[in-house]
Amino acid sequence: MVADIVMYILLVIGLFFSFVGVLGILRMHDVYGRLQASTCIPTLGNICLMIAGVIYAATHSMGGSTIVKLVILMLMILCTNPISNPALLKGAYKGGVKPAKELVIDDYKEDDPE
Repeated sequence: MVADIVMYILLVIGLFFSFVGVLGILRMHDVYGRLQASTCIPTLGNICLMIAGVIYAATHSMGGSTIVKLVILMLMILCTNPISNPALLKGAYKGGVKPAKELVIDDYKEDDPE
C-alpha cells in the first residue's frame, strides 16, 4: 500500500535526522554547536516521525483523537524548538560560556548595551 511506503520512508528520514542530532551532540566541541545540533536537527526528525504516526493512525482506523494529539504535538515541537535555540544560546553567551574557537561575527556583543 502506498501509505505504508510513505510512512516507512518518513520513519527512516525521521530516525536519520534524530541520529544525526545525537551524533552532533556527541561530536561538537562547545555548547553552541551542541545546542544547534540538539534543537534544529531533531526538529525535522520529530516532525517526520509525527507525520508517519498520523499516516499510521489514519490508515489503521485509530480514531480522530490520536491524530489530533499527534498534530498538537507536532505544532508544539514546531513552535518551541526553533524558539528555544536562540534563547539558550543567548543565555549561554551572557553567562560567560566561551566558544571553542574565536567568533568571526559576534552579534550578541553588538546587541549588548554595556
